[in-house]
Amino acid sequence: MGGALARALSKSTNDIMLADFDRTKAEALANEIGAVVTDNKTIARECGRIFLGVKPQVMSDMLYDIKDEFNANAVLISMAAGLTTDRIKGMTGDFPVIRIMPNTPVSVGQGVVLCCQNGVSQDVLDDFVNDMRFSGKIYSVDELLIDAGCSVSGCGPAFMYTFAAAVAKGGVECGLDNAQAIELAAATMLGAASMLLESGKEPETLTDAVCSKGGSTIEGVKVLRNSDFEKIVTDCVKAAYKRNKELGK
Repeated sequence: MGGALARALSKSTNDIMLADFDRTKAEALANEIGAVVTDNKTIARECGRIFLGVKPQVMSDMLYDIKDEFNANAVLISMAAGLTTDRIKGMTGDFPVIRIMPNTPVSVGQGVVLCCQNGVSQDVLDDFVNDMRFSGKIYSVDELLIDAGCSVSGCGPAFMYTFAAAVAKGGVECGLDNAQAIELAAATMLGAASMLLESGKEPETLTDAVCSKGGSTIEGVKVLRNSDFEKIVTDCVKAAYKRNKELGK
C-alpha cells in the first residue's frame, strides 16, 4: 500500500523520501517514481508529512525506534487498520495524525481513500488532500466509522476481483478465451460502477432494469439469489470488519 500511495503522490510532488526494511525494494520504487531512498530516522527528522506504511502489529515497535527523531512540524499519516489516531498520538508524543484507509487502486488514480484527523490544522489537511488528488476519491469520515468503511472500500477490491474472476470463468466455460473473458468482466464492472455512481439509483433498481421478464439476465440473477449470494457477500464484509476491530486491540 505504501508503494501504491507513493506512485500516486509522485504525480503531484517530486519531493519524496522512501524507507523500507528491504532496501532493494525501496530502490526499485525510487527509480520508478524519482524518489530518494533513505532510512526511517532521516525521514522523521526531515519530512513534513510522514506516511507510516507498516502493519498495525508492528507499529509500536517501529515508532519506538524513531519517536525521538520527529521534527517539530511532523504530521504523521497512518494507514494501519484498527489503530486509532489517539493510539498513534500516544505512541509518538502527541504529534498531529491523519488516519487514512486507502485501497490499492490509488496506484492507477482510481482509489478510494477514507480520511480522518486528530490535531491537524485545516491548512495542512487541505495541502494533504491536494497532494493526494491523483490517488482517486478522498472521503472524510468519522473515525468511529473508518473500520466499517475500510471493510467495504479497503478490502473491497479483493472482493471485486474474486467476483470478476468467477464471472470470467463462466465466460471461459461458455467458450471465451481467458484473457478476453477477464477483460469483458473488468470492463463491465467498471461500466456498472460508473452507472451506479452517476445515476443516483439504488443497486436493486439498476438490477431490475437489466432483468427483462423471460430474458437471460434474470436466469443468472436467480442463481445468485437462490444460492444466498447477498448473505455470503454481506458476511464477507462483516468478517473483514471484525478483523479490523481485532487489529486495533
